Parts: sequence; C-alpha cells; structure tokens
Amino acid sequence: MARTANRFVCQSCGSVHGKWSGRCDSCNEWNSIVEESSEAIVPKGVTKAGGKAVAFTSLDGAPENRERRLTGLKELDRVCGGGFVPGSALLVGGDPGIGKSTLLLQAAALLARAGVSVAYISGEEAVDQIRLRAARLGLADAPVSLAAATNIRDILAALDSADAAEVAIIDSIQTMYVDTLDSAPGTVSQVRTCAQELIRVAKRRGQTMILVGHVTKEGTIAGPRVLEHMVDAVLYFEGERANQFRLLRAVKNRFGATDEIGVFEMTDAGLAEVSNPSELFLAGHSDTISGSAVFAGIEGTRPVLVEIQALVAPTALGTARRAVVGWDSGRLAMIIAVLQTRCGLNLGSHDVYLNVAGGLRISEPGADLAVAAALVSAHLEQPLPPRTVVFGEVGLGGEVRGVGQPDARLREAASLGFERALIPVRSKKGKKTTGDLKIAEISELRDLFTHFDVPSKPKAIATA
Repeated sequence: MARTANRFVCQSCGSVHGKWSGRCDSCNEWNSIVEESSEAIVPKGVTKAGGKAVAFTSLDGAPENRERRLTGLKELDRVCGGGFVPGSALLVGGDPGIGKSTLLLQAAALLARAGVSVAYISGEEAVDQIRLRAARLGLADAPVSLAAATNIRDILAALDSADAAEVAIIDSIQTMYVDTLDSAPGTVSQVRTCAQELIRVAKRRGQTMILVGHVTKEGTIAGPRVLEHMVDAVLYFEGERANQFRLLRAVKNRFGATDEIGVFEMTDAGLAEVSNPSELFLAGHSDTISGSAVFAGIEGTRPVLVEIQALVAPTALGTARRAVVGWDSGRLAMIIAVLQTRCGLNLGSHDVYLNVAGGLRISEPGADLAVAAALVSAHLEQPLPPRTVVFGEVGLGGEVRGVGQPDARLREAASLGFERALIPVRSKKGKKTTGDLKIAEISELRDLFTHFDVPSKPKAIATA
C-alpha cells in the first residue's frame, strides 16, 4: 500500500511546501508552517460521470425580492449597506477583547425581539458565560437560541433545515472543525472547509451567516486569504483599549459601499451608537491652541470632521524625529519636504509629532492641506483663524488639488457651526450655496501663509 505523503502548509497565506522551514517563502511569516495530511489539502479528482448539468439563465431575469433584515443598530446597518441581506455571509474581524462578541450579541438580541429567529453558536464560550454577558447588557429576555459547539457536522444538522434560524452567528470560525480532516482547528484546511460548508447552507436556505474571525498581530484576519474572497462582506472592528470609542469599517461589501464606517462607544451597558461622529472627534478642540487644524473628511458616504494635531520642537539629537499616529508616515515626510522646498519652511532641525485625535485613522489624500496647516501653525506658534475647517490634496509642486464631495464636507462643517473653510479652487459648476460659511480657495500651498501673521516670502518664513 502506498504511503500517504504529508505536506507542509503555511497557516498565514495557505501556500504548500515540500518540507518544513522556519519562514514561509510566500508571505515571509515566521513559524507559520504546519504539517498536514495531503488528503486534507489536495482533493481527489472528479469527473463528469454522474454529474447534473448546470442550468443557465439570462441577465434580464427578475431577481427574487428579499428585504434586508434591519438589526436595530443603525451604525451596523449603515456599514452593511442597509441591513443584513438574506443568503449572505459576513466576516467580522478585530483584536481580542475589542467587542466583537458584544456587538453581535446586541444585534442578535435586537433582531430576535423584532421577530427574526437568531442562532448564536459559540466555540469559545459556554452557554452560561454568554448568559452572564447578556444579563450584564440587559438582553437576557431576548429570544436568542444559544449553543456551544465546534463540530461543523453537528452545526449543519441544526442549521440545514426548513425551520432553522434566519440569522446564524458563528463565534468564531477558527474554533470550528470538520471531523473528516486530520488537521487541527484553525488550520488553513479546516478554516476553508468549515467556511465553505456554512456559506453553502446559507446560500441554499436564505440565511444570513455571520462568521467571527481572529486577527493576526499585523491586524489582518487569520487563516487563508481565500476566506475573505468567499464571504460577501468583510467588516473590521477597530479601536484602542485605552479609548472607549470603536469603529466598524467595511473593507469589502457586495451589497453596499466599501470604506463605510460605524462609530460606537463602549459603555458599562455595552456598545452605544454615536449618531454624530464629528462632535465626538472634535470634543476638546480649542481654536486658541497652535498646531491644531480641523479636517473635513469622507468615510464611505459619511462626512466626518476630525482634529489633526501637530507639535514641532527643536531636536536634541543629530537626526530629527518624526512620530505619526493615525496617518501615513510616508505622506507626512512628503508634506514636510514640500513645505521646505516650495515654501521655505525649515523643519529639518525640528522634531515633528502628528496625531489624529479620537483614534480615527485617515487614509485619504484630502487631509494633506489640513496636515500642512497644523504643521505651519505649530512651527509659527500661531493658531488658525477660529472656527476654520481645512481640506485639500497637496502635490509635489506645491499645488493644492481638489478632492471628492466638497459640498458634503462643507455642509457638515456648516451644520457644526464652523464659519470659515480653506479649500482648493473649485470650478464654476462645483460652486454651490454653503450658507454663511466663508470660503477661502487656495491654489498653491504658499497661499496658506496669508492666513498667519507672517509675510508670504519664503526667506521670511524660513527664519520665523
């Protein structure tokens, strides 16, 4: 009898190796290669014998009209695109203890109270532990069906029936296992197979399947990357342990906008929704402190105002330090270089510290002008004009370029009581009524200095 040859599989990227090594050649991850049976990796070949031909249809067919299932948490519904879609699979990831289970338990309770049958299956907690958390959150009276199981065969027997739950929550997919595979739970083959079986049942029965996923130390969802391709939506629950605010971000959504965010506040009674994140992120903002600028950004479809803080101090070392929280450090280096080259602002001998207040991470280039304004304000020790909002992209030539959805940003600023705006030059078609908001259009970065009490000549600025 031929001996079954085992293979070595990377648990981070899923690549197969002929022998064990300390580092994966594909993803450069250390100590991630595990020996698994080849039968669990390579399925036996199939032929068309005994197969049933697939029935094809046209694109103009009328889709089945299924209403979304609203959870009752408006922030969660917003990120999902307007609620849970029947027959969809969602993957929710986040750091340990960030509040994933709390969020889903609250959503499950609200759905159950609205008449939707919900099954909460945990592979990490016992039923009594879930009951204790539900009692602390005031959700003990919700008709949620609880179970503690890890065997996919048993879970499918409960979910694959006509009277099964309409929404199923699996917490977490890394704890589930298929007994026909020899590998341990959490391995690539187990995670891939378990997810595929659960998604297959959800599609056939019209259920909403929510899978909770662990994350690696880099912040990505653990297991094979194919897991994110299999599901319909990938949501990340982000936040700092020292900060009570949490962000739910959609990085993939087949039924809604990506990069949409929902904002929550962690309280003793669970997660509370934040209906106006701009007021949250601007809490404690002062117009009289130098080095502060308010940026009007766009997160998904929502305009969000956030404070950008900068501190510039003479360096005590030979090399100036650059520290960034909530923004791209490479883009900060670019803005400093443009300020020095195009505007004559010498920051080479100064330490620069940049922080996005409130724990939000900004990725859009529209924050360039706000960062530059905060740096200039900190270096000159002069605050910006009071109640001013700033946005715009800065090019390497010192030009200020337009950004998307400027009207939505300005309307949000006007609704929060801001009086001025420093923005890129708009076209005539793009100019719309913004109420009493005074708008100053900037075409070049050096025009920013006209809003401070210094001459706009580079030499005068460099010696300031």
